[in-house]
Amino acid sequence: MRRFILAAAAIVFAAGAMKTIPAPPAPAGGLTPTALDRLGRLPGGLAALPPPSFPTTPARLAKVRLGHDLFFDTRLSIDQSLSCATCHSPQHAFADGRRLPAGFRGKTLRRHSPTVLNAAYTVAQFWDGRASGIEAQATMPIMSNDEMNMGTEDLVVSRLEEDARYAAQFRQIYGGRPNLKLIGDAIAAFEQTLVTPDSPFDRYARGERTALHDQQKRGLILFVGKAACSQCHTGPNFTDGAFHNLGVDPAPDAPRDEGRYEVTKNPADRGAFKTPTLRNVALTAPYFHDGSLSTLEEVVDFYNRGGGAHPGKSDRIFQLELTVDEKQDLVAFLRSLTGTLPQLAEKQ
Repeated sequence: MRRFILAAAAIVFAAGAMKTIPAPPAPAGGLTPTALDRLGRLPGGLAALPPPSFPTTPARLAKVRLGHDLFFDTRLSIDQSLSCATCHSPQHAFADGRRLPAGFRGKTLRRHSPTVLNAAYTVAQFWDGRASGIEAQATMPIMSNDEMNMGTEDLVVSRLEEDARYAAQFRQIYGGRPNLKLIGDAIAAFEQTLVTPDSPFDRYARGERTALHDQQKRGLILFVGKAACSQCHTGPNFTDGAFHNLGVDPAPDAPRDEGRYEVTKNPADRGAFKTPTLRNVALTAPYFHDGSLSTLEEVVDFYNRGGGAHPGKSDRIFQLELTVDEKQDLVAFLRSLTGTLPQLAEKQ
């Protein structure tokens, strides 16, 4: 199996650095690309990713390297066939490019694999938000019967301690033997480096007014105005971190999926799923929690017609009446959210 290490210093963000930014009122009609260029602050709470801090301590970089190795190691699955990177592959912008992922012994899982790029900016993880942070999320697939299926913590620990290098790394970094909490901490340290700054949008938000062309600027105006995308896709990471029901119609043979309700048991959360980041969205097809839409054009058409017909749909979803040109402008803007991907090199 190919393994990767960071080609440059790791980028790590302080916990809690990102907070949801309330969206200001949508701009008045008639906003033009020229007028947009003159704004001192973008509407919708939108902004460039905040500056990262570059760790210099050997201890932190050692933890990132350990987390990297664990992320790509198939020994963390019971039959040694799956790793975190199976569903979150660098070749697919740290998603998997499939409608639905394949778990233990090829079982089709019920929810689409989201990208882990920029996961450091969000708190609740998974489509239903059942993990409060990437440290907690990192070990859940390892223990899930449907995914990596390791079964017990003792088995995970013994599998790792068969490798003298892992045993030495845990002693050096954590002062003792591995356990699930430490494994999650190390994997999270690596995932916190998977950030994508310097998209055309970021450069525009920082004042480089030529970083977006006029079609993308028109798409941005639609995003915060007529298309109402920034109701939920707000802040520097283009998500409110909340849960909404889009009325997505389940496939005829799909099992019932109650989304956030399975965690909260609040009837208002039936069919609600986490708002995903839109950063790098052009690279992470297919879309939605069930992977049911294949292209950005299909996603825009879905919202344009007022979402799906499934019960409990949010009142934030309504018919948009976008023209053909406006839909193309909106897609062009979404494509401007592709940032600089993490540079990973083969381990020597």
